[in-house]
Amino acid sequence: MTPLALVTRLLAAPPVEPDADQARDWIVTELGKPPYQAARPTWFDQVSKAISDWLGSLRVPDGSGLGGLVPLIVVIVVVVLIVVAFLVFGRPRLNRRSRFEAGALFGADDTRSAAELRAAAQRAAAEGDFDTAIEEAFRALARQLAERTVVFTAPGTTAQDFAGRAGRSFPGSAGELEACAGLFDEVRYLDVPGTRAGYDRVRTLDDRVRVERPAALDAVEAEVVR
Repeated sequence: MTPLALVTRLLAAPPVEPDADQARDWIVTELGKPPYQAARPTWFDQVSKAISDWLGSLRVPDGSGLGGLVPLIVVIVVVVLIVVAFLVFGRPRLNRRSRFEAGALFGADDTRSAAELRAAAQRAAAEGDFDTAIEEAFRALARQLAERTVVFTAPGTTAQDFAGRAGRSFPGSAGELEACAGLFDEVRYLDVPGTRAGYDRVRTLDDRVRVERPAALDAVEAEVVR
């Protein structure tokens, strides 16, 4: 059959009249093709439209549209975000790092860093001066917690007071903190000779707390850092 004859036969054929089921199948098949699927709105488009429709439906008492309500909505959203942040993170501790300033430490005016105090303790221990080694090691422990803004010290802070507050930040080391504070008081105030074992105990505690994450932070308002 020639092409011309085929075209003539097709044009002479009666039009196709599908029933309802066949027409539905044809429509589903056609809409399933990639061009139609690509044109479908995404879930983000649908959510955005729903929110836009809801906002557009809002009216102020005088019957105007959303324009007059925008400032009120913004204020409400900001307040809600502040309340949520307060509930989740607690009262903000602004500039904790700026509150630290090296100064008086257990009755001595000392501006050395924790690293410097730690090095001084090691030198004293190497020379056999364990009284000084224990004092410097305990001061290094206190100074490193102050530098980390975990526990602050002030001119009137005692070793026992520091140990009590540090114990709340490191519950697992609370007993050892009190024991090492006792060693500090013994060599500094009670003329009890220091020992290698005592120095090693304070140094070990310093090493442990240095890498441990605190369970709580000292309140910024609790101390005037000097």
